[in-house]
Amino acid sequence: MIAAMARLWRIIAPIRTRLYLGLLVTIGASVVGLMIPQVLEVLVNNLNSSPTAATVWIAGGVVVALGLVEAVLLWLRRVFAIGPSTNTEREMRVRFYNWILDMPVAFHNDWGSGQLLSRAQQDVTQIRRWIAFGMIMMVSSAATVLVGIYMMSRSSILLAGIFLVVVPPIIWLTYRFQREFSILTRRSQDLNGEISTTVEQSVQGIRVLKAFGRSKQALEKFQITAGALRDNEVRKATTTARFDMFMMALPETVLGISLLVGLFQVNSGGMNVGQLASFFATATLVVGPTRMLGMLFGQAVNATTALERYFEVMDSENTIVSPDHPVAIDFANATGELVMEDVRFRFPDAAQDQPDMFQGVDLHIRPGETMALVGVTGNGKSTLLQLVPRIFDITGGRIIIDGVSVHDMDLDDLRRLTAFAFEDTTLFSSSVRDNVLLGVDPELPDAVQKEIAWEALHAADADFVVDLIHGIETRIGEEGFSLSGGQRQRIALARAIAARPSLLLLDDPLSALDTKTEERVIDQLKMVLDNTTTFIIAHRSSTVSLADRVALLDHGKITAVGTHQELLRSSPRYRYIMATNTAGSHEVNL
Repeated sequence: MIAAMARLWRIIAPIRTRLYLGLLVTIGASVVGLMIPQVLEVLVNNLNSSPTAATVWIAGGVVVALGLVEAVLLWLRRVFAIGPSTNTEREMRVRFYNWILDMPVAFHNDWGSGQLLSRAQQDVTQIRRWIAFGMIMMVSSAATVLVGIYMMSRSSILLAGIFLVVVPPIIWLTYRFQREFSILTRRSQDLNGEISTTVEQSVQGIRVLKAFGRSKQALEKFQITAGALRDNEVRKATTTARFDMFMMALPETVLGISLLVGLFQVNSGGMNVGQLASFFATATLVVGPTRMLGMLFGQAVNATTALERYFEVMDSENTIVSPDHPVAIDFANATGELVMEDVRFRFPDAAQDQPDMFQGVDLHIRPGETMALVGVTGNGKSTLLQLVPRIFDITGGRIIIDGVSVHDMDLDDLRRLTAFAFEDTTLFSSSVRDNVLLGVDPELPDAVQKEIAWEALHAADADFVVDLIHGIETRIGEEGFSLSGGQRQRIALARAIAARPSLLLLDDPLSALDTKTEERVIDQLKMVLDNTTTFIIAHRSSTVSLADRVALLDHGKITAVGTHQELLRSSPRYRYIMATNTAGSHEVNL
């Protein structure tokens, strides 16, 4: 808890002055409030000795004035604390989002999207509430209790001592509450993350659930998690209620005992009625902050847990970063020439006895050349392409673009040199135009951007966009599911083309197209790819026809390179793969 709060203290360094001012005015408001019982003491004693209307009016006027001052100070607390804390919330949330954008794909494979979402939303909001309210109120409540006890001791040291008896049990109960409540809070936040993940995955996969009639099973699993969250929340509420019960009962019991002792004191002349009235008025004001300390401890536990979950992500190691001194890239003269030298790769979670996925890949793609990559299903073709823009990082060897190792380039420069069309099409819930122009410089004039978008759509045979309800400005649904698979794939292809990269990486970009559409797209791509270095994964012979040369990936190595006809003549393995793929594609087309 201390370590998490220490890190938060460093985060709020820019707003500490405002928070200090908020704390000062809050303590000031508490002290002003505690002065009212002192006025009451004077009023009661004066009324007992020489009651006059003027005494009442003067005392009432002082109380009203103190009340107004207290109200102004409480208003100032919000002015000083709320604005800076919401800015900190925004900065933490933006920093978190930027961090997960920079993290490698392996990180996202390990983290559920709902877990990240709950940390970015609920946890950061919980932290902001602690900064704006909890942290200040905990210090001011403690100060109020201390000042109040001092003022109570001025009325009667004996009664103040009796009231202090309640402090040790409260400290002990608070410690126990903190330990138990922190465990329950962390479990609640984790379960909330699981629920967010489940809902998101169900929404994204709603077609699959409906197609296989698995909505009921999905609901049953969701109910189990929701039930676990409900049970945990009940335990949290029970723990809080038990704690609050003692926090309410202990001070009230002590006040009752103090009242009896106080009456005996007044009767024996140990204190006057004004002092007794002042003591109990002050004690009433102190009891509230005393109880609030318990609630604030609970909020501190929630904030600490939220901080731990937040830093759990922010402390994750980013293994794919730009070098400290990247090589400057000459984009104007970039050709996209790609060289792989003894490239090796294995996934971080691969078993120790499992061989590397790539065991020394050597390949040279000349400037302006289209190279097709062929191999059996599941042998790592997509992964090999993703090593080029460092979506995954090689574990050995070198990948070189235009004479510069990709590890010597700034990541932004590397990904500006390349563009990728994935087999698994991902579109965003935005307009067709925004999706196509994702990799285009947003500073370009609007007319130029629109021209680039239409050229790319035409090249990808995506002219169907004209017939959409709002044309290129039509918003597509979540994940692009308002479009067919072939339409989504062509828009994704247009997105890669629109980026105008030096090196175009295409992961079987025509797999969802029927034969006639595929022929049209191939005719368009032959013109587009004429001067662009292209590395394309191919399963169909029609896609291979796009290539100047073909590389055969087999058992973690490039075992043959040549034209389609040369490999058909010289490589039995290539003939087998192409025959298998062709038969499979015929079955699909049928």
